[in-house]
Amino acid sequence: MTPAELSQAVQAAVSAAVEAGELAVAVPEHVTVERPKNRDHGDYATNVALQLAKPAGKPPRAVAELVAARLRELPGVAGVDIAGPGFLNITFDAATQGELARTIVEAGAEYGRNEALKGLRINLEFVSANPTGPIHIGGVRWAAVGDSLARVLKASGADVTTEYYLNDAGVQISKFAASLQAAANGREVPADGYVGEYIGDIAKAITDGVPGVLDLPGDEQLQVFRTEGLKLMVAEIQRSMDEFGTHFDTWFSEKSLHDSGAIEQAIERLREQGHVFERDGAIWLRTTDFGDDKDRVLIKADGETTYFAADAAYYLSKRDRGSEVSVYMLGADHHGYVNRLKAISACAGDDMDRNIEVRIGQFVKMLRDGEEVRMSKRAGNIITIDDVVDWIGVDAARYTLARSSTDSTITLDINVLTSQTNENPVYYVQYAHTRMCGVARKAAQLGVDKGAAEDFKPELLSTSWENDILGALGEFPRVLATAGELREPHRVARFLEDLAGKYHRLYENCMFLPKGDEELTDTHRARLWLVEATRTVTANGLTLLGVSAPERM
Repeated sequence: MTPAELSQAVQAAVSAAVEAGELAVAVPEHVTVERPKNRDHGDYATNVALQLAKPAGKPPRAVAELVAARLRELPGVAGVDIAGPGFLNITFDAATQGELARTIVEAGAEYGRNEALKGLRINLEFVSANPTGPIHIGGVRWAAVGDSLARVLKASGADVTTEYYLNDAGVQISKFAASLQAAANGREVPADGYVGEYIGDIAKAITDGVPGVLDLPGDEQLQVFRTEGLKLMVAEIQRSMDEFGTHFDTWFSEKSLHDSGAIEQAIERLREQGHVFERDGAIWLRTTDFGDDKDRVLIKADGETTYFAADAAYYLSKRDRGSEVSVYMLGADHHGYVNRLKAISACAGDDMDRNIEVRIGQFVKMLRDGEEVRMSKRAGNIITIDDVVDWIGVDAARYTLARSSTDSTITLDINVLTSQTNENPVYYVQYAHTRMCGVARKAAQLGVDKGAAEDFKPELLSTSWENDILGALGEFPRVLATAGELREPHRVARFLEDLAGKYHRLYENCMFLPKGDEELTDTHRARLWLVEATRTVTANGLTLLGVSAPERM
C-alpha cells in the first residue's frame, strides 16, 4: 500500500464514521500520512484525529479510536495504535509492504507520475539570456533547473510549454553588432562593447559567409553584422542547450513584439483596464496600485517604447497563447522585476497570486583546487555553459545545479564533481543504479530470474533494510507531486540520494543471489523484485532531472 492509498483509506474510514453518525464533521479532502522517524511508531502516522477533534466536539483520542477501529479491519493492516494526544500509528504486515515492489516493477516508467496538476496550462520561461554571447554559468543553473522542473510538472499532469525569450531588440544588440563590426575591420571593440574570442569567431564567420560585407557602407555593413551575428549567436545558444539536454518548445523573439504591433495593442488593452495614464508627455502604467515601488513608463516622451512595454506585451502574449500560469525564472540580479511583472498581470485583470510566478535563482561559483574559477578564455569575462560541460560533464552539471534550492548560492567543486567518491552526489546515485544493474547481470549469468509475478512472495521482504527501502519507494509519488506543486525539482534529487543510501546499506547486508552450491530460494527471488523496483525508481528520478542512469561505470 502506497502513502497515497493509505491516505485514501484513512479518508474512507472518516467518511464511514460520519455516515454511521459517529462523527459530525466534513470529510477532509486530503489526509496527510507521514513516515515516522522512529520506526517503533509504526510504518505511517497521521494526525487526522487532531484536526477533526474540534469540529467534531470530541477529544482527539476519541476521534482517533473511531478511525482506528475501521483501519484495523483493512487487509494488510497489522496494527493501529493511538499515541500521545491522538496520533494514529499504522503498521502493515510484511506482505502488504512488500507488495509495493511488484506494483513498481509492473508500472515501470509510469511509477511516480500523478495528477496533482492535471490539466493546468503552464508557460515555463527560463534561461532567456541576451543573445549577445555564450550562456554564462547563471544561465546554466536555470537550464538545469528549468528543464528538470518542466519534466516534473509534466509528470504531475500539467500541460507545460517551455520557452526561451530572445532579447533580440534594443541597445545591447546594437552594441553586439558594433563589436562584431569592429572586430571584422581590425578595430578596437567599443569601450561598452563585447569582448572575448567568440566575437572574433563570429565576425570571421560573417565575413566568410557574406562575401563583400566589408565593402558595404558603414550603416549597411552594421546591419549585416546585426542580422547575421544574431543568427549565429542564437544557433550557438541552441547548440549549447541541445548538448546540455535542455529543449525549448518555443524560441520567442522580442523583436516580433515590435514588428507585429503587439506592444501598441498591449498598451491599449491595459488602457481599457484603467491603469494607463499620461504624464510629462510619456505614457505610464500605474503599477503602484499592485505593490510595485513606482509606476512604469511604457512609451517615453520622445515616442520610444521601453523594455517594460515589451514585458507587458510578452505577458499578454503568453496568456493569449493559452497559459494559465506564466512562470518566469530569472537571475539573481532581477529581484526588481518581481513586483513589476506581477503588477503587469494585475493590471491586465489577472490574479497576480495565481496567473504569474517569478522565481529568482541565486549565484553559482566554481572551484578548482580550492580556488575560485572566474573567467573563460573564449568568453573573456564569464564562465560559459561549454566550460562547465568540459570541466565536469553534463550529468554532474545538471544534477548538481538541480539538487539545491534556487534560493541558495551554490559552489561547484570541479575536483569533487569529477571524482568517483561518495562526496560526489551524482556519482553516489548513479553508482547505486549500476549496482542494481550489476545484480541483474549476475543473476542472468547464473541463469536466475525473479520469477513470474504470481510467484512473488512479498512477505519475505521483512528485514529492517528491506523495510527502509520499501518505505522510501512508497514516498516517490508524493515527493514528485510536492516538487511540482512547489516548483522545487531539487526534492527529487534529495530523494534519490536518500534512496541510494538505503540501497547501499541493503546491498551490504542482504544476499540477493545464492552463493556457491546454495539453492535459489523464494527470498532471493523476492529480493530481485525489490532490486528491480529500486532500480526503476532511481532511473525514473534521474530521468526527471535529465541525468543518465548508467548500467556500468
